[in-house]
Amino acid sequence: MKNLSLVTLLPLFILLHLPTYRASLSASSPFQTEKNIEYIKTSCNTTTYPRLCYRSLSIYASKINSSPRLLADTALNVTHKATASTSRLMKNISRIHGLSRREAAAVADCMEVIGNSVEELQQSIGELDHINRNNFDITMSDIQTWVSAALTDDDTCMDGFEGRAMDGKVKNVVRRHVVRIAHLTSNALAIINNYASNPSNRPW
Repeated sequence: MKNLSLVTLLPLFILLHLPTYRASLSASSPFQTEKNIEYIKTSCNTTTYPRLCYRSLSIYASKINSSPRLLADTALNVTHKATASTSRLMKNISRIHGLSRREAAAVADCMEVIGNSVEELQQSIGELDHINRNNFDITMSDIQTWVSAALTDDDTCMDGFEGRAMDGKVKNVVRRHVVRIAHLTSNALAIINNYASNPSNRPW
């Protein structure tokens, strides 16, 4: 009777696990992985900083899966995460004792504008998640406006550190992080613009 039960249950076990096994094979397919990575590389070639674009997005190749919308969403999320991290850094720098008056003022300005950038990118991510065929044009226009504003905020931050009088460790640290998020934001904007301008991307 035990043998009969095992024989009966074995086909059922295989049937239940076969879809998962097939999905696993499909997800790890070398051809599919190569295709997804190539898609990201080609898309990044249209940006101003293609090497940074590829480095920051290629690790999400399986998630993006050659989807223009998922590429745009991932680019925004990567940029938002880096910008939020830089915003926290600005708050920590503002607490450092011994900042000159000009350094303190410049860091305070950066805290404000980088904080705005975080909010604008968050708004963009939220809007992209709710895009449909009825609101595609207006939503993409709003997203382009917000991401452009975020890029302007990054540039505004660095304006406060202009001049040799501001040279030093604080300026170097701020510049290194802000330049990176500015480049990420520029790349995200390029990807967003490409997504918005291609009629085949409309969710019909």
